[in-house]
Amino acid sequence: MIAELNKVVNDFIWGVPAMVCIIGVGLYLSIRTGFIQVRKFPLALKSTVGKIFKKQEASDGAMTPFQAVCTALAATVGTGNIAGVAGAIAIGGPGAVFWMWCSALLGMCTKFCEVTLAVMFREKNNQGEYVGGPMYYIKNGLGKKWYWLAALYSLFGVLTVFGTGNAT
Repeated sequence: MIAELNKVVNDFIWGVPAMVCIIGVGLYLSIRTGFIQVRKFPLALKSTVGKIFKKQEASDGAMTPFQAVCTALAATVGTGNIAGVAGAIAIGGPGAVFWMWCSALLGMCTKFCEVTLAVMFREKNNQGEYVGGPMYYIKNGLGKKWYWLAALYSLFGVLTVFGTGNAT
């Protein structure tokens, strides 16, 4: 019964509608931002890789370029990126690589927009440290009537831990 329920949920989440939404949102945001992921790519390389080995001190509440790159890599490269890519190539063959590149190109803009919102709507906690993320930009950006969605996002984030990361 659990396997059947998992199959139904998995087929819904990773079916055609979800892929249309993922690619559609990426395409929409890319058009709205003027394909910022292509226009500003040289600046991104210059600001991160170009400064990665420069010795810098971060001001209070800020990060050095090296810290930013490490944090982005740690948050991005996970089980799905390792096992998912190998599985996609094994199942889909070389065509899977093409579609991964297409979704990655559009995903860059989606990630840019997510990070921009997280910085715009972050807040300071009791220790004076900045905290942010999707639950904060839902709560602070959409208003009080959307608090339930921020709480739901947080709950699903906690539940996800049981099926990813160390559990895997």
